[in-house]
Amino acid sequence: MNATMAKNPRLASLDLLESVLQGGLNLSESELEINWTDPRDRAFAYHLAYGVLRWMTALEWLANQLLKRPLRHKDRDIHRLVLLGLFQLWKDDSAPHAAIHENAECARKVGKPWAVSLINAVLRRFQREQDKWLSRLDKQDEQFAHPPWLLQALKIDWPGKWQDIAIANNQPGPLWLRLNRRKETLRTLEQISASGFSVERHPLAPDAIKLVPPSTITSLTAFKQGGISVQDPAAQLAAELLDARGHHRVLDACAAPGGKSCHILENAPGVTLTILDQSPARLERVSANLERLGLDDDEHVQLIAADAARPETWWEGIQYDRILLDAPCSATGVIRRHPEIKWLRSSKQVEKAVLLQARLMKSLWPLLNTGGILLYATCSVLKAENINQIQSFMKCNPDAEIIGIENDWGQESHYGRQILPGELEMDGFFYARLRKNP
Repeated sequence: MNATMAKNPRLASLDLLESVLQGGLNLSESELEINWTDPRDRAFAYHLAYGVLRWMTALEWLANQLLKRPLRHKDRDIHRLVLLGLFQLWKDDSAPHAAIHENAECARKVGKPWAVSLINAVLRRFQREQDKWLSRLDKQDEQFAHPPWLLQALKIDWPGKWQDIAIANNQPGPLWLRLNRRKETLRTLEQISASGFSVERHPLAPDAIKLVPPSTITSLTAFKQGGISVQDPAAQLAAELLDARGHHRVLDACAAPGGKSCHILENAPGVTLTILDQSPARLERVSANLERLGLDDDEHVQLIAADAARPETWWEGIQYDRILLDAPCSATGVIRRHPEIKWLRSSKQVEKAVLLQARLMKSLWPLLNTGGILLYATCSVLKAENINQIQSFMKCNPDAEIIGIENDWGQESHYGRQILPGELEMDGFFYARLRKNP
């Protein structure tokens, strides 16, 4: 697709969908190499791609009912133009005429004029018969817009709550920020107000504020001066639960992009912090965040690019008082922010993640001081990665003790607490605190 054609946001959204569904990229990694005349067109392209990925299972069901026969694989661009049109007619506030005409005309622009009438007919039929088709969709599991393997996993793990989880996953999350305690927070709030925004406090996370209305924040003075960072309240709970103090040696074992590392430093000046991640490129993002927040001149902070599961390659032999293991996981708790996760994960990938999590815990546990705390965290809602993982670890490590998390948030279990997506406007997160006994 050439640059002139791609300036059409609908065609650009096809490129984004291709990069996710065929290229396996996250939408945040799928940069459009286009010199946009109007930045609103770029925003609209991403809006369309997010919408299709969010509702794709339901959109696919509708398309399959409305098409006389399935389109060939080589015509997946035409199929996706149908999905774009259905999304706009059903879930967006686009004018129906524009949704139908513009998507149909895109077929001509991709060199397939034969499909103009097909797209037009399918979308007009849905417009006429929308109530009938949506009524039928309401009787199908496809209404929840999740791939079958994931919906089945939610049904098994959360038999009384799976529908609420699926519905919450399909609602975009609000924009939550974290106040930097190292800065004058009152001044930061005044800067946000002067920029034309208001904020709302979160009832659980003391540093969390919701920006109203949500907006891109990188141009705000408060952001440039390091007063705020983007972070969901559920993720902000990690620093409190870790309970790091100024005299502690702390390891953040899978740190990038560094939000929790920065929060630890903001809340516990004086800690000796090792920031570890396997990816040097991702550690560069951590370094940039430290610099922006004014945390980069701390001589007690060390960044290491290494595999946390192989301490023999990086550990200097001095044990830690606190270890944060924000373990690689399925990310099924943050689907509302990253709907492409539905299509980039599979049950086999979850199985691999479970094995990696177990290996990380086994490798890091010897690095913890007696009396120290390991905080295990994931942004997953799957019990295989959370409660079951901790249960298995406890069976193999008699020196490990569960420290109860005495809070009102989330779903309580003996092995930790699970926040489900949407609870108090938070992402889905799991936390377990383990103390090492003699």
